[in-house]
Order: sequence, then structure tokens, then C-alpha cells
Amino acid sequence: MAGTKNTQLPKTVDILVAGGGYVGLSCAVAIKNSAPHLSVMVVDPVPEHVIEKDERASAIAADASRMLDALGLWEDLVKTAQPINEMIVTDSKVNDITRPVFLTFENDQEGDQPFAHMVENRELVKALRQKGDADGVLRIAENGVEEFETGSSHTVVKLSSGDVVSTRLLVACDGVRSRLRDMAGIQTVHWPYDQKGIVCTVEHERPHEGRAEEHFLPAGPFAILPLKGNRSSLVWTESSRDAERLLEQDEMIFEAELEQRFGFKLGAISLASKVQAFPLGLRLAREFVRPRFVLAGDAAHGIHPIAGQGLNLGFKDAAALAQTIVEADRLGQDFGTLDVLERYQMWRRFDTVQMGVVTDVLNRLFSNDNSIIRAARTFGLGVVDRMPAMKKYFINQAAGQDTAAPKLLRGEAI
Repeated sequence: MAGTKNTQLPKTVDILVAGGGYVGLSCAVAIKNSAPHLSVMVVDPVPEHVIEKDERASAIAADASRMLDALGLWEDLVKTAQPINEMIVTDSKVNDITRPVFLTFENDQEGDQPFAHMVENRELVKALRQKGDADGVLRIAENGVEEFETGSSHTVVKLSSGDVVSTRLLVACDGVRSRLRDMAGIQTVHWPYDQKGIVCTVEHERPHEGRAEEHFLPAGPFAILPLKGNRSSLVWTESSRDAERLLEQDEMIFEAELEQRFGFKLGAISLASKVQAFPLGLRLAREFVRPRFVLAGDAAHGIHPIAGQGLNLGFKDAAALAQTIVEADRLGQDFGTLDVLERYQMWRRFDTVQMGVVTDVLNRLFSNDNSIIRAARTFGLGVVDRMPAMKKYFINQAAGQDTAAPKLLRGEAI
């Protein structure tokens, strides 16, 4: 029953996932793929046409692509993906005539595999939807969780349609401003950055050759990420005030500001999508689990995009949660109990806190124009560029090389 709204919904399901983005869908698909006997429902209040118009793109690390391959998705999805074969890092001011390259990363993964691919979000969600529909995941479009009440053996969930569904486990994947997290009484550590991330797609005359660029400018990072064809996805960090000013300008003025930061190395550029902006901040949930309730993805952790790891953290959550649920079920355990869910929390919490701290430090270090700090970070980038072992370590981290990772991220079935 693909994308239905509220026709003959079951009264009881084993797992109900709130949120139909890539984390919620991948979690549902991973569980259903590994344990077909479990009933899995996904409810998503966001209208489908909104998701289909999402102009964002994400870097999928090598371990996440292994997970998608293990789930039977990657062979088709990779046809729409752009490999990232090289990355360069610069540190300069907006008006600098030249931007010296201080750090370069070239691909040296096993089998000449790129350490990441760029995939447009709507293509990723579309592929996950199709896979879930084929595997028997019940996806309920334009419907959400209004309230829930947790009992000893089930959580009773009231949907916005008025339907009531009982589930053994409620999985909240409803984003960084998660209502369900608040309803569960889970507190967060949060501070805003007074920054916004401007996101858009541009077309350019010359091919990018699969090279990603991150320019550290005084207001924050300006990332150029390659897409299929002569197109690139931009993640442009500005102060909230300047971002709002830029969005209020007409397209010609906006493109002039964009050109000043993008440069002319790829020839003339032009906007190829609507421009969107999102407030940036750090938000970490103090707990990931409660009895018969669990957080995953941005509902558990929202970080700065400076390292491009938001999507990959979400995939790690999905893989770890699916493995926790499936292995507990095979042992005859009740996967909705706190002692089982705490295995997932122990697995994921340190990693997400660590990444939150790293991105916070990087943002504070690189989003400023202090001459002393700029000199120190420029020196540091130059040192790293001359140390092959350290560069390989950073590449492996970006690619997700972790022997303790969940099975799906290693390309293995649960």
C-alpha cells in the first residue's frame, strides 16, 4: 500500500516510524529487508510535492553506499550519483584575488572507489520509497503523529487523520525540531550559531571533474559539491543577517555575490534551482531512548554542515537501530524494552556527541576573521597536507572506514 493517506490502516504494527525522510525510510527498509515478518509503517506529514521539490544534495560516504548496496538500492541509485574524486580546501577572504590551496584530498580507497558520492536528496528519497513499497513497508503520506501514550507492551499512537495505531516501538525521525522528542520529555543541549546555510544548485560552463571544494571564508565555509553534468550543489554559510539580506536581493545581485565567492574557474555560472536557507546550530539529545520510543537522525542530533556528515550520521543511526531490533527479535527478546534500546544508544551516542563537538570546534575556528587564528589554521592545514598518513586518516574517516560499524555499513546483511 504505497503512499496511501488513511485507507484501512491496521490497528497494530510492530514498528511505527514517524518521518519519511532518508533516515526514517532507510530504517524502515533495513528492518523489513532483514526481518520480513515484522510489520513496519512509515507516516510522513510532509506533502509529497514538497519532498519532490527538495533542491538539496548530500555526500554519501563509502560506508553508506555499502549499506544502500546491501539493501539492493545502490545499483540503480549510483546512476544518478556523482563520484567525488578529489577535494581541496582553501582559506581566504571574499575579496582576495587568489585563493591558495592549503589542503588536498585525492581518492585512494580500495578498488579505486570514491570516498563519497553526491546524490540529490529527492532521488535518494524516491529510491528508498520504491524499495520500501516493494518490500512491504506501509507508507502513509501526508499524515503524522499527533500524540502518543506509552504502555508496558505497546505505545498507542494517534495520527493526524484521527486513526489510532498501537505499536511495539515508535521511532522518531521527525527532524531537528522534533515534536515527538519534546512530547517524550527528552531534553537537548542546544546553541544557535547565528548563521544560515544557503543551499542552491548552479550550472557552469566547464566540467568539475568530480572535484569538491571548501573555501573557508570569514562568515563560514562555502562548499562547492559536484553533481551530474556541469552542475554543482552549493552550501554557503553566512551570518543570519547577511543571509536574509542576500535572499531579499533580486536574482542578478544574488548571482553577483555568488560569483564573487564561486570564482570563474568553471566559466560562467547561473542559478539552476530555487535558493533555500536553513538556520544552523548544534542540538544533541540528552537521551536517545525511552521505553518503546527511540530517536534517530536529526531528531537525535543536529550538527553544522561544515564536515558534510549529517546524512551519514543518520544512516549510521538507521543501520545500528535496525541491527539492534532485528538481532533482539531473533533472540526472542522484546525490542521495545529499555534494556534492548539502550544497546542502540550506547552504540550511537558517543559517535554523535564526538561529531557534534568536532563540527562545533571547526565552525568556531574557521568562521572568523581573526588574523592570529587565520595564521594558525593556515599553518595547520599546510602541515596536514604534507603528512600522507594523517591525510589518509582523514579520508578514511570521511569514507566511514570503521571496523566496529553496524553490519550494513560494512556491506553485510544483518
